[in-house]
Formats: sequence, structure tokens, C-alpha cells
Amino acid sequence: MDDLLSLVRGRWHEAVAAARSQRARPHRPHGAWRTAVPVVTVAAGLLAALSANTSGGIDLRSRSTRLVDVVAERERSVTALEASVDRQRRQLAAETAAQAASDARIAALTESAAGLRAVAGLTPVSGAGLRVTLNDAPTTGHQDSTVDPNALVVHQQDVQSVVNALWAGGGTAMMIQDQRVVSTSAVRCVGNTLLLGGRVYSPPYVVTALGDPASLQRSLNAAPGVQVFLQYVDAYGLGFSSQRLSRANLPGYTGSTTLTVATPLPGSPFPTVAGSPTATPGGGQ
Repeated sequence: MDDLLSLVRGRWHEAVAAARSQRARPHRPHGAWRTAVPVVTVAAGLLAALSANTSGGIDLRSRSTRLVDVVAERERSVTALEASVDRQRRQLAAETAAQAASDARIAALTESAAGLRAVAGLTPVSGAGLRVTLNDAPTTGHQDSTVDPNALVVHQQDVQSVVNALWAGGGTAMMIQDQRVVSTSAVRCVGNTLLLGGRVYSPPYVVTALGDPASLQRSLNAAPGVQVFLQYVDAYGLGFSSQRLSRANLPGYTGSTTLTVATPLPGSPFPTVAGSPTATPGGGQ
């Protein structure tokens, strides 16, 4: 397209030069214009076509607005689907309870499933614990262009360090933002936002764990990843606080419990053994 545009511009300049040279030769007023006018007309048409094609085929605006809209739309879709699943789950529970009232076998299975639901984190729990809050540095006060912007925000490894420290400190249940953490939960950051369970969260990030507050606090203070984050807190003003709670209420997990993993494509040089996913180069799955 650039070569075609250069050719059209060259023809345009040739036509204009021919027209200007004709002004110096008034005894032949029509010859040059017979050549110049069609060339100029064609050139103008081609330029218009190129302009229309460019504006129609290439996004001349930033894609950031569209990406934000896509994320917002997907989040609304997830919220609507979660509401639908919750309604169906309540309906299933009601029908199961009605059947259990007259069927001893269903009653026994229901009682067994209730115990498994608690272990899996699907039921609400409460108790003493610790709440940790992480936040980005203030947007003002860091006008120094030598400061890496990445040093001013909370990263995925920072949240993961807090989560791991609280589990290591004897945490019995945990919640990030408003979502219960279960075995299939994954802490992932996209830019400076947290992606958890199909929802997008902006800082501050709040992690609440149940357990002995003193033990949780000691484990948090000793965690290497947390100590590194605290160095950035001192240097750049990121936010970090911990609060001991005499009682915290954590909801039950309501999302999907299905574990999905990446599997090799057909014909991949990385074979699958006994139907299990094979680790990809770099250690991921």
C-alpha cells in the first residue's frame, strides 16, 4: 500500500509540474491540460480510495477502549451465569432434600456429601483470623522519570506470597476479595488488575485467612516474598497492612470445581502418558 501511495503521489506531482510549465507557454493552452486533468482526476480518486480503505481496514484509534469494553462485557456475562448457576443449585438442593425425606439411601448420600462440601470449601465458615491488604503506590509524588512504573504496583507474585504465607502459617480457610479460595483457585494478574474466578479486580487487594492470628502474622512476617514487597513499600510507598480479626465470615465457594489443564495438540512432539497432561517446555502444564 505504501508503494502504491508513493506512485500516486509521484503522478500527482508530475501532473502539477506539467500544468505549471504550461503557464510559461500560453500558445499551447490545451495540450498539457488534456494530459494533466485526467492524471489529476485519477490520482485524486486513488487517494480517496486509499484513504477510505485505510480508515476502514486499519484501526486508527487505540484499542485500549475496546479491550476495556470487552472485559466489562465478559464480566457481566460471568455474573449473569453465576446467578443462573446459583438458582439451579438452590433448586437442586431443595429437590434433593425433598427426596431425602422419604429415601434413606439419598439421605445417607446427602449427609456424606455435606461433609465433603465443607472440606472442599463450598460452605460458609467463620472464626478468628488475619486480614492483609496490598495496594499500589499513590499516583502522585512519583514524577521521577527514572522510576520504573512496575515498581509502583502490586504484582501477581506479591499476592501469591501473602497467600502462601497464610497457608503456611496454619490457615484453615481463605478468601481473596469476595471469593473463597479453593484447590482450583489461581491468582493471576493482567496488567495492574487481578483476575480471579472470571472476575477482574482492581487494587487494593484484600486477603482474609482463618486461623490463629498470631501464627498467621508470624508466618507472614517471615515470608521472603513478603519481605521483598515490604522493601518496595518503604522505597515507593506501596500499601501494606495486616489486621488481626476476632471473627471473620467467609462465604462458600460457588464457582466451578472442574479442573481444566492444557493438553498437547494432535501430532504434538510431546506425548501424553496414560491420558495425563504432559508438562510443556518450561515446566508448565
